[in-house]
Amino acid sequence: MARRKKLRDAMHFIQHHEASGGVILLIAAVAALILANSGAAHLYGALLDTHVSVRVGEWGLDRNLLHWINDGLMVVFFFYVGLEIKRELVEGELSSIRQAALPVIGAAGGMAVPAVIYTWLNWGDAYALRGWAIPTATDIAFAIGVLALLGPRIPSSLKIFLLALAIIDDLGAILIIAIFYTTNLSLAALALAAVGIVGLIVLNRRRVTSTAAYVLMGAFVWLCVLQSGVHATLAGVITAFAVPLLPVSNGNGDQSDTLAVKLQDGLHPWVTFGVLPAFAFANAGVSLAGFTPESLLSAIPFGIALGLFAGKAIGVYGFTTTAIALGVGSRPEGSSRIQLFGVAILAGIGFTMSLFIGMLAFPEPEHAADIRIGVLAGSLCSALAGYAILRFAKRPPLPIGRVS
Repeated sequence: MARRKKLRDAMHFIQHHEASGGVILLIAAVAALILANSGAAHLYGALLDTHVSVRVGEWGLDRNLLHWINDGLMVVFFFYVGLEIKRELVEGELSSIRQAALPVIGAAGGMAVPAVIYTWLNWGDAYALRGWAIPTATDIAFAIGVLALLGPRIPSSLKIFLLALAIIDDLGAILIIAIFYTTNLSLAALALAAVGIVGLIVLNRRRVTSTAAYVLMGAFVWLCVLQSGVHATLAGVITAFAVPLLPVSNGNGDQSDTLAVKLQDGLHPWVTFGVLPAFAFANAGVSLAGFTPESLLSAIPFGIALGLFAGKAIGVYGFTTTAIALGVGSRPEGSSRIQLFGVAILAGIGFTMSLFIGMLAFPEPEHAADIRIGVLAGSLCSALAGYAILRFAKRPPLPIGRVS
């Protein structure tokens, strides 16, 4: 009994500790790297190339495991992110102009400057310029995970700022994918997807609170978008935005929860400990055979790494401090300038979304190593530097009358 209780306590700690998601993600990425550079590399490749078919009568989908993860499983992640964005826009940190101003401005700088750095380093190479958006993304799980490792050294206002900034960053990445990485459109499939979207709107307007209704309609939209040329994961965001923030029964006769909150809370452990680690395991594995330090200095990986590490820090910190100086926003309560700079560096942990955009920008296998090396190098440098600065940064003095 005592052993079972310890196991339950350990599982509860893992599921609810903010840093655990980032740790699991890191373990999955390291495992992929080890397998891809070991005698089991052929097994790793064969696993991802395993084809899985789903058929209903004459109609069917046949994709390898890598595509099912990137086009199917990641829809769940984008649905989860969509729910989070909607909640923040309607009732959270982004629900008022005053609250949203600083993270919106910071996110804008954190996307613009990395894109400029990458473009500058790859100017003149039209093919390489397709990857300009790779270093613009921030990985919520990793960034918040690193921040959580610092515990009470970091004021909660900074954690909220980073979370809001990362959410806006995700919204920007979603728009980038929809606008810049959509090819070979099928108007028929898009028309059917539009019918499904109208169905989602009807469900929302009629205040339907059935999870199954949104899942079924969302699945239809996903199938149509998958065949349309627009990336299928956008169906997850569209479905999430249709889910109403309406009270639903929590099983005890109360009406305290909302459908969006219920779905988000239910999906959290599956996304954190299932979807994202699966994505990391499938996409982080890159052969380092023949890799030299000079390999990182080639235009594409160096542009990604420098965009994430330097571009994010310069963009987020530069834009936010300018906004604070102009009175557009105020520095997160209880934080110092150096702490704000440390958080700006942590925004350079791109990982999940950067790898995802990289896969869309350069689908050819010969560029997989460049993308992954650049993303991993930039994200690792950002994590280590951000943690070190925040770990040793002095906390600002408390106002008179306040106690810690």
